[in-house]
Amino acid sequence: MNSLNNKVAVITGSARGLGKAIAERYAALGASIVINYSRDKASADEVVSNIKAMGAKVIAVQADVSKVADIERLFKEAKDAFGKIDIVVANAGIEMVETPVVDFTEEQFDRLFSINTKGTYFTMQQAAKTVEDNGRIIYIASSTTAFPVPGMAIYGGSKTTPRYLVNVLSQEIGHRGVTVNSIIPFAVDHSGIFADPEAYPELRKSLLDSSPMGRLAEVEDVANVAEFFASDLSSFVNGQHLVVNGGANQ
Repeated sequence: MNSLNNKVAVITGSARGLGKAIAERYAALGASIVINYSRDKASADEVVSNIKAMGAKVIAVQADVSKVADIERLFKEAKDAFGKIDIVVANAGIEMVETPVVDFTEEQFDRLFSINTKGTYFTMQQAAKTVEDNGRIIYIASSTTAFPVPGMAIYGGSKTTPRYLVNVLSQEIGHRGVTVNSIIPFAVDHSGIFADPEAYPELRKSLLDSSPMGRLAEVEDVANVAEFFASDLSSFVNGQHLVVNGGANQ
């Protein structure tokens, strides 16, 4: 079993879904956890309670990743609480699907890029500045960055730029033993837009039809890879993008 004893992990957008699953996985492996949320304090408090019940150290920090000052404060509070940061997972993001290119508004464009692109960029910038030598930086991307899907142009576009950042940052700070990688998950059941099993039935069917394994991803599928990237097993894996989609063609 991998151990993250004495490690400190900051996971953005970790009050629900993938971020929650990754935070709880890291806590189970012995890490101290910094939960980040933007508005849903009740969900963040629930995750904190779950992690405390495991016997791990944890704090929750409210910060809107679309605001650079909030990101800087998030990292400062993490270091103030635990003295260092070893692992950063840039997970916070919002989705918008089934919206053709011709129908997107400027306001929708700006919102997606302010969180998914700008927020991720400055989260990873702060990670590069503050993470300990031999640390880990992990970006949660989207399979739409690898497989174009109608109705997801702006969402996929907003998640693509940080993939390039992974490539560059891995070279800029690799000499410190820090690895920078991304996880590219398939649509995740019981999370995000599919938290409601009745939501987006046509999109769900299309995705299931593309999946050789006949299912969407689960949060645990992504947490498994996040565990690998955070552990010593991935110490020589750098600048990589691991697709977690069960062989689906989108």
